[in-house]
Amino acid sequence: MEAITLSATNDKMPQVGFGTWKIPKEACKDVVFQAIKEGYRLFDCAPTYANEVEVGQGIKEAIDQGIVKRSELFIVSKLFSTHHRKEHVKLGIERTLSDLGLEYLDLYLIHAPIALKHVSFEERYPPSHYYDTAKKIIVVDQVPLHETWAAMEQLVHSGLARNIGISNINASLLMDLLSYAKIKPSVLQMELHPYLTRKKLVNYAKSKDIAITAYSSFGDTSYHSMGVVDKSSGFVPLLENKTILNIANNHSVTAAQVLIRWAVQQNIAVIPKSTNAERMSLNMQVYNFVLSDEEIKSIDDLNNDVRFVDPDFYLEGYPFYAN
Repeated sequence: MEAITLSATNDKMPQVGFGTWKIPKEACKDVVFQAIKEGYRLFDCAPTYANEVEVGQGIKEAIDQGIVKRSELFIVSKLFSTHHRKEHVKLGIERTLSDLGLEYLDLYLIHAPIALKHVSFEERYPPSHYYDTAKKIIVVDQVPLHETWAAMEQLVHSGLARNIGISNINASLLMDLLSYAKIKPSVLQMELHPYLTRKKLVNYAKSKDIAITAYSSFGDTSYHSMGVVDKSSGFVPLLENKTILNIANNHSVTAAQVLIRWAVQQNIAVIPKSTNAERMSLNMQVYNFVLSDEEIKSIDDLNNDVRFVDPDFYLEGYPFYAN
């Protein structure tokens, strides 16, 4: 497995990891265990996915059976938006570590640079964007990013996180963070696929030695059930796009493999998810073919800035990516 070297620690982050979003709790332990057996070593988690206990159970079973050592794994989780105040950041990672059954994380990300009013674990866990779930009320908290980041840096000093990073951030806010960070973010995780290539942000982050992890590499696949895909406008699912299918046919691979290869060939890490053992295996088999410059360009040209993840979907009046 190819890996990306992180600037702060020289830790090796596998290029192809495994996402755990939308894996049902009842299946999650077995899915994670199977993924480790297939060779995955990077696992991307978050409290809001509501399955970190089960992810930890799958990891423990694989370690107990001698399939993998903890030192061979690269485990990622995230600080939820209701824990951005400095006194809550450590509580967030400690709960995640307890749920996962781990002593440290290889990478801890701020899930989104949007602070919401704190809700204690005793009142609600896994966390929700809603301060009042019955009335579906969201309350924004005025916590500056520099306060949260300083608390994230303390997690590195205390050994709870080897690397820290940021997710779902725009360029101007990243520039602001870099102006005061004593420990630079090792990783920027973002929605990134051929319909949303984000070249300028990718190039800027790389110029600052910040590694990129792409989520939603298959574009719209996970979002149809959430009502954020406009099917009425002639939208073509990314996995059914003729350009992608033609390239896949040229290399005798799947459309999913082409999309993963497109990212890793740019030295971008990916975290695809599947509960199917065959697809798990295929998603890792992206190093036995190379996309030509012309194929890369034809995929890049599919960009039309279609975004499937936007805080404005759930945080009315907070158009984070607005121009």
